[in-house]
Amino acid sequence: MDILGLIDRLEDIIANGRKVPLSGSVVLQEQRMYEIIDELRAALPEELKTARWIVKERQEMIDEADKEAERVIDEARLRAEEMLKEKEIVRLAERRANDIIEAAQAREREIRLGAEDYADEMLANLEVNLGKLLTAVQRGRDRLQGRLER
Repeated sequence: MDILGLIDRLEDIIANGRKVPLSGSVVLQEQRMYEIIDELRAALPEELKTARWIVKERQEMIDEADKEAERVIDEARLRAEEMLKEKEIVRLAERRANDIIEAAQAREREIRLGAEDYADEMLANLEVNLGKLLTAVQRGRDRLQGRLER
């Protein structure tokens, strides 16, 4: 019989025991009480083994859940660190890209200004040469006209 059934039997004995008049006491059958107590003792070890097993299983489940929670937290921490590293790498790459773009723009401006200066110099030389050529042409025409007039 299980422990609860034995406890129920003890309650029945107490509830059905003879009442002592003018007191709150009950006369109990001593032998029946001892028999039930012996049965309780015999039933207890199995019940205790079951209870201990349940407590042990519960503790193992809690320990396993704690380990899993710790693993998940560690994994989340590692992932967060990786994300921070990736973010830092992206930030550095963006900064480097901006530096490269700025350097390229400065170089382009320098080359453009140099090309404009060169073109202006070439045009100035051409202008001087054309001026000389024009003067030579004018002198040539003037000579031709001077001969023609003579």
